Order: sequence, then C-alpha cells, then structure tokens
Amino acid sequence: MRIAEQPGFLRTVAAVLAHSGDSWFWLAGLGLLWWLGTDYWKGRALTMIVAILLTALVVFVVKLVVRRRRPEGEWGKFYRSTDPHSFPSGHAVRAVMLAVVMLGLGPLWLGLLLLVWAPLVGLARVSMGVHYLSDVLAGMLLGLVVGVAVLLVV
Repeated sequence: MRIAEQPGFLRTVAAVLAHSGDSWFWLAGLGLLWWLGTDYWKGRALTMIVAILLTALVVFVVKLVVRRRRPEGEWGKFYRSTDPHSFPSGHAVRAVMLAVVMLGLGPLWLGLLLLVWAPLVGLARVSMGVHYLSDVLAGMLLGLVVGVAVLLVV
C-alpha cells in the first residue's frame, strides 16, 4: 500500500488526501465559516471546532498511553518530529468524527461527502507511510465513538 517513495500522480493524490485531514486546515476553515457564515453555518462550525478540539485531546491521551512508534520513512517529517506516535491515527479519528457529526447535524449532502472522504484520508496516511493500517482502523473506530458522543451532547 505504501507509495510515499514512488513519484507520480497517485502519490500526489495520496499526499493531498493525507494532508486534507490536518486539524489546522479544518480549524482555519471552520473559523472562517464561523466568522463569515450565516447563523446556520456558524452553529455547525462552532460544534465542529469544539469536536475537533475534543478529538485532539482524546487522541493525545491515547497516544501517550500506547506510545507506538510511526513506521520508518521520509515523508511527513513534520508529523514525525512533532508527534512520533502513530496509534491511533489522529487524522482518521478526526475524519470519521467529522463525517459522523455532519451526518447527524446536516446537511446530509455534506455528511455523505465526508463519509466518502474519511476512509480515503486514512488510506492515504498508510500509503504515505506515517501510519500502520491498524492505526487507521482503530482511529476510525474511535472517530465513530467520539462523533456519536458529540451528537449525544449537542
């Protein structure tokens, strides 16, 4: 599955997908949506921002407990230097959580779009060599749990 060292179109797509789950990207976009959006979108954005921060805390605690080293590789030096632990994949947790919350809150079209996107992010993280498949699968399961928990609270 690993294509991080193989130049070409597929690697480029995987790299873009792998980064598309970055928390800073989502927080910046949702912050902009909260600032410029209608009341409907402001509410969605605020819920998602809080959910992303909650997800980060949960992932941080699990990573500190498990302390599984990332796979060897060159791609993703930023991730490797700022977070040497791979289990669970925070990107997979975040992507599935976002999909679950949006499926629950709406609009449905966005929830469905995120539901298609979420597993692609996880697979891209494995393809780019920054996670093992088990990191992603566990992250997706944790994302489902966190997403449902968020929906139960809002």
